[in-house]
Amino acid sequence: MARSSSPLVNKASPTEQRRLLRARRSSKRVTALSPEALLDATFPVLQQDDAGVVAAATAPKRDATVSDETLAVHAGEKMGKNGAMDTDSIVTPIVSGTTHWFKSSDDLIAFREGRRHSFEYGRYGNPTVKVPEDKISALERAESTLVTSSGMNAIVATLLALVPPGAGHVVTTTECYSEARTFIRDKLSKMGIKVTFVELNDMETLKAVLDQSDVTLFYTDCPTNPHLKCIDIKLVADLCHRRGALVCIDSTLASPINQKPLTLGADIVVHSATKYIAGHHDVIAGCISGSEALISRIRAWHHDLGGAISPDAAYMTIRGLKTMALRVETQNQTSLRMVRLLENHPKIERVYYPGLLSSPWHDIANSQMTGFGGVISFEVASDLHGVMRFVDALEIPFIATSLGGCESLVQHPAVMSFWGQSDDEKAKNGIKDNLVRFSFGIEKFEDLRDDIIQALEKI
Repeated sequence: MARSSSPLVNKASPTEQRRLLRARRSSKRVTALSPEALLDATFPVLQQDDAGVVAAATAPKRDATVSDETLAVHAGEKMGKNGAMDTDSIVTPIVSGTTHWFKSSDDLIAFREGRRHSFEYGRYGNPTVKVPEDKISALERAESTLVTSSGMNAIVATLLALVPPGAGHVVTTTECYSEARTFIRDKLSKMGIKVTFVELNDMETLKAVLDQSDVTLFYTDCPTNPHLKCIDIKLVADLCHRRGALVCIDSTLASPINQKPLTLGADIVVHSATKYIAGHHDVIAGCISGSEALISRIRAWHHDLGGAISPDAAYMTIRGLKTMALRVETQNQTSLRMVRLLENHPKIERVYYPGLLSSPWHDIANSQMTGFGGVISFEVASDLHGVMRFVDALEIPFIATSLGGCESLVQHPAVMSFWGQSDDEKAKNGIKDNLVRFSFGIEKFEDLRDDIIQALEKI
């Protein structure tokens, strides 16, 4: 009897069914999806009929969007146009080549005219680097993402691309990342760019600045470091957009899991991907997400600045992204449990964390974040040397800068970041000698709790 033209038929033997199914799976290409289409997509499922034959069917469209947990694992790979670069590898390969070749002049022209997607030179893009860009776009609900060599490179490229020299005006906050603040104050001002600093939630001053001059871009962190202050992103975006100003939010301390500034009205979101995104204290990277139009402008500057991330670092960022949701959830829970304990401890004077009901930033954070992050700060009831004894008595965390990795880190800002600065400079930044910042990793809460309690007993 002639066999049916269908690749999977009731008459086929079980062995033949498995062979055909394997062929069908391996030859299937993943359709290219934008982050928006990806979130609304339906995916094929395998169904088995009464005869044991497996066939493809379409699952009903879910009401909910694809979760961040799933996007972190599959966006840019199984869900996306790269498809692990058309290999059958589950893991994205590291493409170490710096230069890509073309089959013919017509092939090159098709690439130049945008009719064929490809790569040309490593400074302009790389197949391995494209995967974390697509993952972050999906997580941030962005049209496009540019992954860079560091968070500071992401900040500088964004400012240089979007704020014109001699005519631009940047409004930023006194609480933004210290190195970004210094660059804006000392470097942009020398390029003829007007710079205005405002307090984080001083909306009246911000309104006045927007009304009195042509502001190009508003830039700040949310939450801030180390006091974990939060700005109402939606309100700021509304105010700025009425006056034609762009809004850029550094969301590093939140991560794309806990906060999505673009959905709240921001135009650009930047991260030090070194922190929660890569998550293992072994990668230096940054990223910028936003509309295709804005990212294209920034990408052109980025090409000139030469801030390309290496394929190896991109690969490790992909690896980190796949566990980010799990890590961040653990860090959220540990931090919230710890601040509730410390808030009532007799040797703690004050705790800074937007997840606390007592925090002046709680209502704002609760309205725009799904978790409050893995960084907390607190003031110990002691002097500089007493706090040093506390820090030195801790057994689990490393005394180190940075945050967001698997290992817990502790720092004493007066000794680390602000050592050698004047009392006035420290006071201006809210840095007291008894302030401690913790970045929690993924260790067991009870172990961290016991360690902090025993260290507090040393002072």
